[in-house]
Amino acid sequence: MPQPADHERLRAWLLEHAQVRYVDLLLPDQMGVLRGKRVTIEDIESIQRDGLLLPASMFALDVLGGTVESTGLGFDDGDADRICLPVPGSLAPVPWLGPEVAQMQVSMYEHDRRPFHGDPRHVLAGVLRHFRDLDLTPVMAVELEFYLVDRERTPEGHAQPPLLPLSGRREFRTQINSMMDLNEYSALLAAIDAAARVQSLPVGTVLAEYGPGQFEVNLHHVPDALTACDHAIRLKRLVRGVALQHGMEATFMPKPYRDQAGSGAHLHVSLVDSAGRNVFAADDPAGSEMLRHAIGGLAATIDATMAVCAPTANSYRRFRPEAYVPLNPSWAVNNRGVAFRIPHGPPAGRRVEHRVAGADANPYLLAAIVLAGMHHGLTGKLDPGAPLAGNAYRDSRVTIPLTWPEALSAFERSDFVRHYFGDAFTDLYVNTRRGEMREFNSHISALDYTWYLTTS
Repeated sequence: MPQPADHERLRAWLLEHAQVRYVDLLLPDQMGVLRGKRVTIEDIESIQRDGLLLPASMFALDVLGGTVESTGLGFDDGDADRICLPVPGSLAPVPWLGPEVAQMQVSMYEHDRRPFHGDPRHVLAGVLRHFRDLDLTPVMAVELEFYLVDRERTPEGHAQPPLLPLSGRREFRTQINSMMDLNEYSALLAAIDAAARVQSLPVGTVLAEYGPGQFEVNLHHVPDALTACDHAIRLKRLVRGVALQHGMEATFMPKPYRDQAGSGAHLHVSLVDSAGRNVFAADDPAGSEMLRHAIGGLAATIDATMAVCAPTANSYRRFRPEAYVPLNPSWAVNNRGVAFRIPHGPPAGRRVEHRVAGADANPYLLAAIVLAGMHHGLTGKLDPGAPLAGNAYRDSRVTIPLTWPEALSAFERSDFVRHYFGDAFTDLYVNTRRGEMREFNSHISALDYTWYLTTS
């Protein structure tokens, strides 16, 4: 519950931002899609005190916003409301919507103020309690890749790169780390940085990725996994909003183009003890024994967690050889082809980079499965085997689930998932994703007709 000091901070913030008239209350659903309401500034103090009522079916929605009734949170539950309370520190201006609009994240609770089991933010909080028992604190940073696309689709309804702002050309080439591409989109990228500063988001480097109009934004690490994921959720909204301001759309779809690179979400994680020491630190570039055990846990649980890393039909199109996307639970030092990479750097900065997930993954659930895997490896002292040396695609075989049904079945059957996430959330997630999968698979695409109408 909010404390008196929270109300004092709220009043001080409102005085400082006297132009604000509306506040967007944001509730990320299972897919990280932002649901919620826009309220007037006159309502915000009572909402901070008493909460906002929203139906629990917010966590039973497919990506189109339809309720998956098999979850039991639709008509079976009377589409009943729960209470949503503000996430501390999340109130911020929304510069791309003008000075009258602010935003605040909320999280869902039962009426007795117990965390609602379907809220991914609470799922992550539950995993973090396991680390408190070890007297360890995860330090986390999120990297997100995205494409800028034209607001107009092709005649076939496909995405296409936007016209370059300076030259007016439509670029289809691949050019990693291109300074020319950064120059073309300089005004938009500067606007993203400016908006991030207004919202106190710790945005670091921006680089041009492989695909046309593809970029990566790095968030700085923070010693609070919940906050790191809050930052990622807000950054996605910011990037989309600023892109629209500049006449484009931004998409975190994992594979918008068949022949171009996919977009991923990479998590960088280290663990510090009560004295603030990184327990992964070591002179050995491969890190400490504890880092090895943490990777062992990630490797052992990768099959069970693919349904979180790849939550949609499009997610699985990203997994192709030599596309900087892992196809097995390999690990290595300074090798971008593996699932679990130890970046080059000084001994005190040893960490693991989890490279499996697409940019469509819910950040809270992604962090939860990564930290749960690491905890599982640490407590079980699991050994990941020898680090890979060489080409991750030539020197190892595909072993992870690469279809949606396989991944959901592995998630549902996993004792590991149920131990860390609980039965209620596990079943809710599986039912929601399966409901979307059934609906998606029921549609007949243009390619079906092109391939099969006259050949069958």
